[in-house]
Amino acid sequence: MKRLFALLGVVLLMCSLVLVSCAKKETKDSDASIPEETTDSDASTPEEAKDSEVVKPSETKDGDEKIVIAGVYKFGTATWFINEGKAAGDKVKELGADEWLYVDAGTDGSQFLEMIDTVIARKVSGVICCPPDQTLSQAAVDKFNEAGIPVIAADDALIDDNGDKLTKWVGIDAYAIGKESALWAIDYMKEHGLDKDEECGVMIMTTNTVTSCIPRTEGQLDAFKEVLPEFPNERIFQTDYVMDLGKAYDAANGVIVANPQIKKWIVVSTADEGTVGATRALEQAGLDKESCTIGLGGYLAPGEFEKNSCFKAAAYFSAFEVGEASATHIMKMIKGEEVPDEYAVSCIMVTPENYIEAMPEYLE
Repeated sequence: MKRLFALLGVVLLMCSLVLVSCAKKETKDSDASIPEETTDSDASTPEEAKDSEVVKPSETKDGDEKIVIAGVYKFGTATWFINEGKAAGDKVKELGADEWLYVDAGTDGSQFLEMIDTVIARKVSGVICCPPDQTLSQAAVDKFNEAGIPVIAADDALIDDNGDKLTKWVGIDAYAIGKESALWAIDYMKEHGLDKDEECGVMIMTTNTVTSCIPRTEGQLDAFKEVLPEFPNERIFQTDYVMDLGKAYDAANGVIVANPQIKKWIVVSTADEGTVGATRALEQAGLDKESCTIGLGGYLAPGEFEKNSCFKAAAYFSAFEVGEASATHIMKMIKGEEVPDEYAVSCIMVTPENYIEAMPEYLE
């Protein structure tokens, strides 16, 4: 019996050892799932973690930011803006942009603001903008500022209620160009004796709803006052129109019909559309043979020169130059570089004799 109890004791002891061993193994296995405490020497510094793990929202995994520039233009189907947009698009890509978006805002203010929202949603890097309605300038600029997107105005400035510019601007030297077109008209009048002809009248086609057009008219009026001070004021007529051939025709035709005593007209305008509209009105009235119309812009001049119409000359300034300058400036702005507050291009006078050499951008 003693031997039996001894044997049972040995068996119980061995079972106890096995149970203890299993318990230790189970504890070790369960502890393995708990992360070990990290020491200071093992942890990455915040700078190291940022460099190795964090990618800025504006960057790709490769560290490259995609640069997208948008051009939002009024009258996006007009020759001037098509050429300006092409020049701007080519230039921004030459300077490193990945993509160019040409956006036609039309002539409607609500559509313009919708297009602004669209390009902001595309997360563009910068915007070149010509508003169809300058009273919406503040609303547009506020949207861009809130989105943190640089914007530069082209042609028509983005202005506040006092007429002060809200952004950088690229356009034309409007006053000087308007004056140059009128000086050419005055030389024509003198050459043909129209400055002394009582049947001659001067028509100045204005666009008073666009701030960039007002200085053009001011330059024209000053030229007539300075060079032809004795020309009767009652034979200088002003008529307002918008940048539309039909509206320009109606405006010019109204003046012609209301003044049958005038048989020979000298017409200057704020843009080629006004000049062409007046040209068609003079043709309709049968007064074009002894009249002369002068364009401003030059983009519609080649067609008129080929027709040998009374559209005799134009103050030409380059849409390409405006496009390239605005593109250069917006690319500098998104890089944080300084650009001038204003940049204005000048003009040259073109006629049937020199236009082919002077303005190749409109001859393609």
